[in-house]
Amino acid sequence: MEESQPKKIDINEEAHLSQLASVGQIAAGIAHEVRNPLTAVKGFLQLLEQDSKQEYIDIAQSELDNALVTLNNLLQVSKPDLEDEAFQPIHLAVELETILNLFQDKVYKINIVTDFKNADTAISGRKNQLKKVFFNLIKNAIESITDTGTITIKHFATQNEVTVVISDTGIGIPKEKLSLLGTPFFSTKENGTGMGLTQVFSVVYQHGGKIIVDSEENLGTTFTVILPLQNLITKRSVSKLELEYTENASIREFFISNREHFEEQLLCEATNVKEKIAEIQAIGNINLIENAHKLTLFVVDNREHELIQFAKNEGIAWAKHSLTLAFKLEWVQAIRRTLWEFLYNYTNNIRDLTSNEDFFSMEKNINAMVDQFLNHFFISYSKYKDELLSSQMKIVENLSVPIIPISETICILPLIGAIDSKRIETIGDKVIDHIGKSHIQYLIIDLSGVAQMEGIIMQKLIQIIDGISMMGCQAVLTGLRSEIVKSMLKIGLNLNEKAITKGTLQLALADLLNNSSFMQPSLPNI
Repeated sequence: MEESQPKKIDINEEAHLSQLASVGQIAAGIAHEVRNPLTAVKGFLQLLEQDSKQEYIDIAQSELDNALVTLNNLLQVSKPDLEDEAFQPIHLAVELETILNLFQDKVYKINIVTDFKNADTAISGRKNQLKKVFFNLIKNAIESITDTGTITIKHFATQNEVTVVISDTGIGIPKEKLSLLGTPFFSTKENGTGMGLTQVFSVVYQHGGKIIVDSEENLGTTFTVILPLQNLITKRSVSKLELEYTENASIREFFISNREHFEEQLLCEATNVKEKIAEIQAIGNINLIENAHKLTLFVVDNREHELIQFAKNEGIAWAKHSLTLAFKLEWVQAIRRTLWEFLYNYTNNIRDLTSNEDFFSMEKNINAMVDQFLNHFFISYSKYKDELLSSQMKIVENLSVPIIPISETICILPLIGAIDSKRIETIGDKVIDHIGKSHIQYLIIDLSGVAQMEGIIMQKLIQIIDGISMMGCQAVLTGLRSEIVKSMLKIGLNLNEKAITKGTLQLALADLLNNSSFMQPSLPNI
């Protein structure tokens, strides 16, 4: 029946742009009237930091940041070319791999399948804008899957175009809502604004491409993005930025006077990370923008020692809060690219260079300092993670040998789950050490939580019992399962002369505390 067939929509570019034209005029007016006072309020809040409670100011600034992001998105709808980014050659397969790295912490329950053909085929486009397109599409695919599922990403090329297909097994989109996709403020998400997909469609159409949407409720959604290969540019030019130039200004003074311009350029470079700035601030109290300015001044001032200390602290902060490393790497590389752009504009407008030597020397220093930062950041991050893992392993080891004191002379060791060679060695070490420190007389080893045990582990257990006896303590085994006893008999192991056995832990405790039914097993003749 036709009704059961999934509906496939090829979004009409002319209709879409018509929608954006009307909504965009309103958006531009709202953005212009509201953005300036919001920015002023944010500035006054920053001045009030000295006299107000920090938590209130942080919340207020966070809300204002969200408002400014919304307004910037509206401006992007009304004027898609707001970010004056040059066209350059782009290998979409490479960018897709990079974007997938940003979602490592989100996809542990999702199977990602990639099928990239013709990966060396490049298109011409605005790199940062197209990265945002596929970031939003992959993000939406992940969020559409409520528990487990699969996302399939395909890339292939024909003679005239490159096609990227992103399919998910998520909740799907109702048929009657497919034609509304890409409309500002329409979203299938409960708290969505629809601005993400609006920008996706706008950017694709700006690049002369088209989008096909295929979806069915409870089965999933497929977005097919087709981009032309025409007008391939082989060289990326350096941007001449509209900055403030003061005669004979030092490079430090140049960066300070153009702080706002630097921030704007950085956010254009870090397309995907800027969506995470507020989230990273909330999780780890890490201000990416402020830290970027701090790193920049360390670099241009050549303050290597302070840069290294800053990198170490950053590494610990990111490790402590388990923040995604891919975001940090993309952010720092965006800082590097912005530094290059500003260095070009600085040397081109302020410094009179008689040769290229001075420029390349400054560029080499920038690269060396940024590399130094990344090196110490990753070392610090890895060291913190290794120490954390080591401490967690010690906790796990202690939890795997939970020796519980009952009285000054009696302790219980309840063993639960599988016992492998490493764990049995840990058990032996912990037990002997504990008896040596506490001088207990009885150790009850409860095995009711152990379903099976290999022969070599049984032999190790017998050796531990021998060690317990050598320390002047009596081993009491409880809860031995029939399967384990049968296995012991098959390999000829005998506990009669080495330990006291009781059917249950309760029986052993009752007899011990009543001081009855316990007799030291007769030791073998030596």
